[in-house]
Amino acid sequence: MNDFWVNISRYPRFFISSVAGLILVILAPLKNLFKIKKFRGIIFIGLSVVLTLLFIIIRSMVGL
Repeated sequence: MNDFWVNISRYPRFFISSVAGLILVILAPLKNLFKIKKFRGIIFIGLSVVLTLLFIIIRSMVGL
């Protein structure tokens, strides 16, 4: 029974490392695009638009 709880206690660490790896894999192409000067502005504007839309959507969902 102790092995069961040891295995259960390992799942959060596995989950965190899996999510961190996924984020790194997703952001790697953006890092390469950021090296190209003309894409820096496009990435900055796109990120700003996404964050603004997310803020507006969440504020509307909450009802503020």
